[in-house]
Parts: sequence; structure tokens; C-alpha cells
Amino acid sequence: MRSTFSLYVGIDYSGAQTPTSRLKGLQVYAARSGGPAEKVSTPAAVRALGRMPGMPPGSLPRHWTRAEIAQWIIGVVKQGERALIGIDHGFSFPDVYFRRYGLDTWHAFLADFCRHWPSTGEDTFIDHIRHRMPGFDTPDIEPRSGTPSELRLCERWTSSAKSVFLFDVNGSVAKSTHAGIPWLARIRESCGSAVHVWPFDGWLPPEHKTVIAEVYPSIFRNRFPRGDRTGDAQDAYATARWLAETGAAGHLPRYFDPPLTREQRDVAGREGWILGIA
Repeated sequence: MRSTFSLYVGIDYSGAQTPTSRLKGLQVYAARSGGPAEKVSTPAAVRALGRMPGMPPGSLPRHWTRAEIAQWIIGVVKQGERALIGIDHGFSFPDVYFRRYGLDTWHAFLADFCRHWPSTGEDTFIDHIRHRMPGFDTPDIEPRSGTPSELRLCERWTSSAKSVFLFDVNGSVAKSTHAGIPWLARIRESCGSAVHVWPFDGWLPPEHKTVIAEVYPSIFRNRFPRGDRTGDAQDAYATARWLAETGAAGHLPRYFDPPLTREQRDVAGREGWILGIA
């Protein structure tokens, strides 16, 4: 497996509001191989500048939407670039959840989750589904969940990662995870075999595919000066920079192949893993 990519992307995620809401918590940074990590403008801002060159920055759409991020990733994949994209939300649930609902693979989980958490609807809030508000109160789409004490193996391997079922606390990834997983399904549907969602599609990514991996920016956010970036921007920046520098140093294969036992690897093949924990 080649250890370098042509593009390294860090995405700090948010599950607030709706998929079409512009959120300051959604930040995207990218680094070309050997280059600096730089902020990526929203597609809407790029289009606006194309129509009206010289528009003042304050009048441009500064913040991303979840729908835009998914579409942008699809565009990167379809351009044929070999990108490594790190996204800050959980990609799966603890193994106990799989046993509870009779799921045996991540691919089965993904399809089942999208049915019970249809969070890509244009006007859909995660809390609408969580609390069975009007429109989400039929047995067909009753949300499935777990308890905040349930952790994935990768979360137990860190000192501060929180459960994907722990909502409404500082540093929680529960809402962003529940909002983000269906977009992974949308990306896979659009890109087919051209995208590799790690580690579910295999621990060692093939050389020609864009790779999407779960990241936890707390691991490396303080390795790089923050400057005038917001906390969310720093998380995306640090992710892109760490991926790029780790790739340039040839160390990515070590992180793609963490030291797990056969049994642990089997569990992590369903639960997922956080790139950077080794």
C-alpha cells in the first residue's frame, strides 16, 4: 500500500440543525502532498465569486452544510484523485448494538441505520427523530439507540473519547454521528467501488481509491499552533495537517494496521476504528 495521497482533507463535523443549514461547526481544510493545510471555501462561495469577482468576503456564504460536504466529497472521488479524508464523527456503533438488533456486518448496520435514522431529509433535525416528534412517530422509523455507557473498542483505547450515544454534553459526538452516518451511505451509493470507507472495506486501502476514515482531532489538535482559527477550524486544520505530514513521512501504513488481536480486529471491523490510534 502506498503511504501517500495527492490530497489530505480534515473535516470537523456538526449534527446541529438540518442538513441544509449553514453551520460554523462545519469546517473543511485540505493539504496537497507537500503543501500547507488551507481552508476550503464552500461551493456556494466559489460560485458566487465566479459570478461576481471581487465580492467582499463578508457577503460570501462562509459556512458549509452537511449536504454540501457530502456532495463535495463525491466530487473529489469522481475527479479520480487519491484523497485521504478524515471526518470527525463516529462511523459505527458498539458491538453490543449489533447483537441487540441482529446485525452481523457494518454494511447491514448502515442500511438498517438509514431506515431508523432518516436524517438526510432537508428539514430534519436529529432531535426530531430522537424525541419522536410529529412526522417521526411511526413504528416504521422508530429510532434505535443505546446507552451512554456503551463504548466501542477504539473509544476504550483513548482517554477522552465519548460514547456515540452520549447526547447533550460538551464534546459529545453523538449528534454529529447520527447526522453523519447516512451521508456515508449516500457517498457510497454515488461513488460505488471508487471510495474505500476504512476499515469496513478493508484494513489496508488499495492504491487507487479515495479513503474516508473516522478521526478524533483531540489526539493531535494541540500539536499545531492555533493562530486565529476557531476551535472547529483548528480541529479540521490539525486533521488535514496531521494526515499530510504522516503521509509524507511514510507512517500511514502503521495507523491503517493497528496492533489488534484477531478477535479485536473482528469486532473493530463492525464497530470501526479511529485513524491515529495505534
